[in-house]
Amino acid sequence: MGSATAPSAQHGFTLIEVLVAVLIFGLIATTVSEVASNYIGSFERVRDKTRASWIAQNRMAELHLAENYPSVSEKTDELTFGNTDWEIDQVVSATQEPRIRRIELTVYRLTSGDRWQELTLTGFVGDF
Repeated sequence: MGSATAPSAQHGFTLIEVLVAVLIFGLIATTVSEVASNYIGSFERVRDKTRASWIAQNRMAELHLAENYPSVSEKTDELTFGNTDWEIDQVVSATQEPRIRRIELTVYRLTSGDRWQELTLTGFVGDF
């Protein structure tokens, strides 16, 4: 008598199933990567704006605390703060009130020879 062998059951995934799984994984990985990149970019922008704000507020406080009343002038200074190079433009202008000066501070982040304006702060100093 002849013996009939039962066909063996196949186990595992077909090529199509594997390709679909790889495609889904790739789409999810791309989305996660984009979200992480956007988060890091937002964090860096907020960090730079915060540091620029501190630089401008410190300069304004120095002008308020200075013993000499600031004369009408323009000047630019460079400094390093938070391992970053910065430039601060200071414009002191007269107002209609002779004992009050308008101060405009513009802070730039310096990278690879380029200036990126981060913040402008305007304030007033009086001679009282």
